[in-house]
Amino acid sequence: MACKPVCKLCDKLIISQSVTFAGGNLVINIPARSYRNGCKYCIVIAQAIPAATTINAPVVITIGTGTEQYPLTNRCCAQVTACGIRTRTRYSTVVSTNAVGGSFKLLGNTCPCPTNNLRAIDGTAPAAPTAPTA
Repeated sequence: MACKPVCKLCDKLIISQSVTFAGGNLVINIPARSYRNGCKYCIVIAQAIPAATTINAPVVITIGTGTEQYPLTNRCCAQVTACGIRTRTRYSTVVSTNAVGGSFKLLGNTCPCPTNNLRAIDGTAPAAPTAPTA
């Protein structure tokens, strides 16, 4: 099948306007418009993620010149962190609103993230790693 030389993009395709690291958050700014509750939007992270971003920085979305930050959550409603986001990548989301704000919820999985999770917990503090001997 040949690629069409000209085609119309879906109006649900949202290309980020900027990506910044501010106040401990990775902030993705998307174009000003109304994003409706329950509607699906595909957000493309078009800019590079700033080098100063920490891997555990929460990812939030701002709209246009607005200052309100909406969390980007995963399928289980947990906050997505910077280690799960990649530049030049499309993320399918659905908008979820409530009485005081809302969020953008991912419909799929994020990129594989490194994890420092313990294998189990047993009520005692984890042992400090031992230094290698020379």
